[in-house]
Amino acid sequence: MSDDTSQGPATGEPQGGPDRALDDAGQADNITRFWDTARPSAGRTSHGGAIGERSENVVPPPAWSFGDSAELADELIGLVLDGTKTATAAAQWEYEAADEPLPRKGDLSIVLDGAGGPRLLVRTTKVETVPFDQVTAEHARLEGEDDRSLESWRSNHERYWRRTLAAVGQEFDPAMPVVCERFEVLYSE
Repeated sequence: MSDDTSQGPATGEPQGGPDRALDDAGQADNITRFWDTARPSAGRTSHGGAIGERSENVVPPPAWSFGDSAELADELIGLVLDGTKTATAAAQWEYEAADEPLPRKGDLSIVLDGAGGPRLLVRTTKVETVPFDQVTAEHARLEGEDDRSLESWRSNHERYWRRTLAAVGQEFDPAMPVVCERFEVLYSE
């Protein structure tokens, strides 16, 4: 994220205008088709919707995008695809405002590009919630953005959260809880 952080399932979804409801069905179909193709990469198999089949094998995991713009989402997916970005961060307040659970080790997610298309299936490998001012240099490096330093991470993420947290009724604070998540790519298109 060059100027930012990623957003979880509720806050990172693509924004839509008045025709959003019309786009939802198409996007749901695209995500389902992506999941059908990517599912074996996660060790999930399906028996064609057989009675008694486990829903985790059929129902796609949450889908979200990085950042708060199409350009940023695409830039960050590029960093993931070239192997530079293996971590992300979100303000815990974003999850709370959306009444979404925090990510957990082993969770699967579908990451969307700037146009809302599914591009990656990722598995969370580690999650740690720490105050903003205690995010480590290692985490900053794993996020893969800018010069990968802690100083640039702090500067860019502070700027990002000063821009976005008002939407969830919060404002940036150096002691705010940040959810630091590491992930591995299981499948990409």
